[in-house]
Amino acid sequence: MWNEFKKFAMRGNVIDLAIAVVLGAAFTAIVNSLVNDIFMPLLGIIIGGIDFSGLKASVLGVDVLYGNFIQQIVSFFLIAIALFLIVKVINRLQREKEVEEAAIPIPTKEEQLLTEIRDLLKDRSL
Repeated sequence: MWNEFKKFAMRGNVIDLAIAVVLGAAFTAIVNSLVNDIFMPLLGIIIGGIDFSGLKASVLGVDVLYGNFIQQIVSFFLIAIALFLIVKVINRLQREKEVEEAAIPIPTKEEQLLTEIRDLLKDRSL
């Protein structure tokens, strides 16, 4: 049973998944910092420092914290915008890299052979 577990744990898919989870956690910290430390203060300046999280209503002696719900919706949209911008930048960088790679075509075997023949003919004529 131990050998089966080792074989399962060392398969590429499991290790790739573990790496993805760790990187996802690190990326979550980056996105949360972007939203909480950059976007939220700027939004606070724009809307005059309103903090929705303190809004509540009492219904039959029970506090309904609808302000926190509004705050989470705002956070969700800011996170979505941040992710969109990050993915957009990554896609642009990848497209630029693909264009650079496509600009230098790799010669086919026929082209390589013709180039060698041309070079040999040049050498003979000299």
